[in-house]
Amino acid sequence: MVAVPEPDPDLLIDFADVLIRRSGVTLVGPVTWQVELDEKWVVLGPNGAGKTSLLRMAAAEVHPTSGRAHLLGEVLGRVDVQELRPRIGLSSSALASRVPPDEKVSDLVISAGYGVLGRWREKYEKVDVTRAVDTLESLGAEHLADRTYGTLSEGERKRVLIARALMTDPELLLLDEPAAGLDLGGREELVARLTDLAEDPDSPATVLVTHHVEEIPPGFTHGLLLKEGEVVAQGLLEDVLTSENLSAAFSQSISLDRVDGRYFARRTRVPGRHRSR
Repeated sequence: MVAVPEPDPDLLIDFADVLIRRSGVTLVGPVTWQVELDEKWVVLGPNGAGKTSLLRMAAAEVHPTSGRAHLLGEVLGRVDVQELRPRIGLSSSALASRVPPDEKVSDLVISAGYGVLGRWREKYEKVDVTRAVDTLESLGAEHLADRTYGTLSEGERKRVLIARALMTDPELLLLDEPAAGLDLGGREELVARLTDLAEDPDSPATVLVTHHVEEIPPGFTHGLLLKEGEVVAQGLLEDVLTSENLSAAFSQSISLDRVDGRYFARRTRVPGRHRSR
């Protein structure tokens, strides 16, 4: 029997050759990936690249079919995930779809600390309310505390869900496509808030999943680029985000620019391939 190495306490995510397969189809892997304290990661790739599957494993929602997965110093598969998950803040579209439209925003944020979604008979303490308001304020959403979730714009919902993810002061923050569905103004507001969060020395290690380099906030340090479940490149963000790597991941010629710490990508027209009208 092969001994499983002890988790490294300095690694919040430590995946070695992890692979997720469902119904004979490989969703992601094999992937070897490590996230250390204070790092801010972007997981990037086209649709079907395995980004969300990998993030769900980092959220202790799924186990790998094969490989070794350590999370927050614990061995996934040998730890009670109900004790592990409160240490991980998660914001995702799957969570958003389960929020009752009549849920009060402050209750939605506070309830994260109780491991529930939708207030029932819980009695919240004053310290909980104060913490919720402070967390909403950090995302420019304190004025939404008394609103109901169903009355919020898409951008407001995104910020509220991130506040909920931060409510428990998590060791690891996971954001699954937080800018999806936002218009230009909403996206830029969210990127600005996430930039502030990334630059806060007290903020948790963060993993942000996206399809678009324009959604990457300044202050993020590392990148993981996926294609068809496998790693194209990983490491420091400036080394991973290159025209060559993006072209390989998205299977087309991509030009990449960086302006004031922001990335912008566009498809490069190949001479002779356009059609006249």
